[in-house]
Amino acid sequence: MAISKNQYKQIDFSKYSSIKIGPKTNILVINEIADYKNYQILGLANNVLISNNPPSFCTLGSSFDYIIQKNNKLYIGASTKSSKVLAYIKKHNIAHLEFLGKLPGSIGGLVKMNAGLKEYEIFNLISSIKTKDGYISKSDIEYSYRHTNINTIIYEVVINIEYGFSQNKTLVFKNMRNNQPNEYSAGSCFKNPQKNWAAKLIEGCNLKGFRKGDMQFSNKHSNFLINLNNGTFDDAIYLINLAKDRVKEKYNINLEEEIIIYDKTKQF
Repeated sequence: MAISKNQYKQIDFSKYSSIKIGPKTNILVINEIADYKNYQILGLANNVLISNNPPSFCTLGSSFDYIIQKNNKLYIGASTKSSKVLAYIKKHNIAHLEFLGKLPGSIGGLVKMNAGLKEYEIFNLISSIKTKDGYISKSDIEYSYRHTNINTIIYEVVINIEYGFSQNKTLVFKNMRNNQPNEYSAGSCFKNPQKNWAAKLIEGCNLKGFRKGDMQFSNKHSNFLINLNNGTFDDAIYLINLAKDRVKEKYNINLEEEIIIYDKTKQF
């Protein structure tokens, strides 16, 4: 009988997640492709808000941390960090992925949510993804702004190669993020509604800088929900719901979370 390469490890999400909220819990580290339907896949926890009642998490291990270049494509393991991919494309003069320098996380997580900066989206560049069922072509996946219909674990991402790394683009992307706060956060709290900006709507409802406990809509960028020190899940949810209610009341616009909320006892 083969011995599984998978193992459990304990993670303290109050230290591990980018917003510094969440419990200590054991998660399954995956190092072999299989069906893990009873687990919620988790990347580097950069865009998540986790309650004290989390689902059973799994994460990809070092077996899926690699970059292979062949046949004019990049084959990237889904647990590979965006910073590692950026360093690789810079070294090998590969174009169009420069925006990864301002998108923290693993490549699998970034593809799952179709992450990007404004009009730059990672899904525009991929050729296919690898799941437990093999390779799935981009043309067979539904995707849109900050969304895909991928409902299974991504193990590998295949990206078409074009050459010509642009240092100028890296500066443009750096400037795009200069207005973002340095405090603990999970990135943008809400998706931008069509033909509008979530930050502008939140500010229009006088919620820029609004605080509940140690959670606050940033004074620097109001679509960033920041943890000033000892922020809690409940205070974060309070502010998220407050912004949604105020924006709906004033503008008749439904804000949709970009941050991913995990709580097995409630649906958000």
